[in-house]
Amino acid sequence: MGRKPKAVKLVVAAKDGRRVLLVRRRRDGLWTLPGGKRDGESESLKSCLRREFHEELPQLRLRKYHLWKKVGGVNGISGRRMSDAIYFTRGAKGDLTIGDRREIDKAEWRRPWKLKLTPTSRYILSRLLSEGFLKR
Repeated sequence: MGRKPKAVKLVVAAKDGRRVLLVRRRRDGLWTLPGGKRDGESESLKSCLRREFHEELPQLRLRKYHLWKKVGGVNGISGRRMSDAIYFTRGAKGDLTIGDRREIDKAEWRRPWKLKLTPTSRYILSRLLSEGFLKR
């Protein structure tokens, strides 16, 4: 992937490895991982992640996170094009108070396997499961 990804996603896994932090999009009711798109080419991926996370869940404080993968190309599940940087951490502290209610209407620690997920989130979580980062 030659260019900088257009968006970032953050996988926040609970210590048990079975639940992840998910937010539900208001517009279509699908669950997704927290994150969003960069504000132009000059915004760094980490700055984008901090900004988006603070906008969505301002009361939550993250443990140290690291870049897991940059994912580009075509989503093997949906056929959609992706250009994401995926960050991973095990846990966060604080309340799941929603900041931007126009964008999301719910945030929960969930077992994601039977939820209506966005195609990108489904793809990312299935990859993390296959690589042993998450458990069923």
